[in-house]
Amino acid sequence: MEKPATTVRKIIHIDMDAFYASVEQRDNPDYRGKPIAVGGSPNGRGVVAAASYEARKFGVRSAMSSRKAIQLCPDIIFVYPRFEAYKAVSKSIREIFQRYTDIIEPLSLDEAYLDVTSDKLKIGSALEIAKQIRLAIRTELNLTASAGISTNKFVAKIASDINKPDGITFIGPSKIERFINDLPVEKFFGVGKVTAEKMKKMNLFTGADLKKLSENDLVKHFGKTGHFYYKIVRGIDEREVQTHRETKSLGAEDTFMHDLETIEEMHEELDKIAITVFNRLQKNKLEGRTITLKIKYSDFTQITRNISFSHPVSDFNTILETSKQLLEKVDMEEKTVRLLGISLSNFGEIETKPRKPRNPEQLELFE
Repeated sequence: MEKPATTVRKIIHIDMDAFYASVEQRDNPDYRGKPIAVGGSPNGRGVVAAASYEARKFGVRSAMSSRKAIQLCPDIIFVYPRFEAYKAVSKSIREIFQRYTDIIEPLSLDEAYLDVTSDKLKIGSALEIAKQIRLAIRTELNLTASAGISTNKFVAKIASDINKPDGITFIGPSKIERFINDLPVEKFFGVGKVTAEKMKKMNLFTGADLKKLSENDLVKHFGKTGHFYYKIVRGIDEREVQTHRETKSLGAEDTFMHDLETIEEMHEELDKIAITVFNRLQKNKLEGRTITLKIKYSDFTQITRNISFSHPVSDFNTILETSKQLLEKVDMEEKTVRLLGISLSNFGEIETKPRKPRNPEQLELFE
């Protein structure tokens, strides 16, 4: 009896180019062709939420402190973020996606996976669909997007970054093995700065190097993620494009190359982490009543501190300022900090009708 043929999935990853900054340059002609940063401030306080490509030429990046951005690019223009405008544009982009498929997994306001294995318009070619989507975004919204196309999510996401901005990259089944073999380890899912440094100290620089290790060795050195590395270096990524996930908690954290010693350093890192958390909340259209700060010290001891509000919150300022308040309540005991994290839980979906203002002091502290 013949084995049934396996359907090869067709996955597209669409990533808008410098999304927040591009919307600002589109809507304000004075910003076009100039280095701008969305977020931050000219006095050096705060962090950059997004940078235009003109600013990126100077090394300015998202999550960078305003002070550092000014040092790199003295002529940079700081623009106050308009998140309602970005959400409206993101909704229009989503409507373009829905012409071709309903299997859409947004990762943030400006990027998403699309499964077009069976597309609505019976086009058949994922590459042609990606071209049509990018053209629609350009002509209808006056913005540009980059696209990666492959048979799984991992390769499609990496591919979308190859020809940025305004580029398209197709990695077909016959090219996946070579593509992953040549891929630097820092490009792999779950590999941050600390893990990348650890890998390089083990003389692991590319996918081909990781492929030499057994699954047991990868798990031994890198924990449960080692199972994923073992599969992905062989081109195996069975994750489906998920149109809905039930989220019980949502957050972000960062392990630092060098331990943090001062409150000022910790505040700068919380700025960056809070931006990531805010973006993830917007993507999932969630508000949480509980904000949690996670601290891991250099001796690997770990604590968490929580604040629960009487109402759901999702705005950036509340997330950031609450995290800083929690940090101030912690007795550091002359310890240095290895990791910081912020998360929200106790969710409800964002209300579509405006709520009556509530007293921001109505909160309870749990330790």
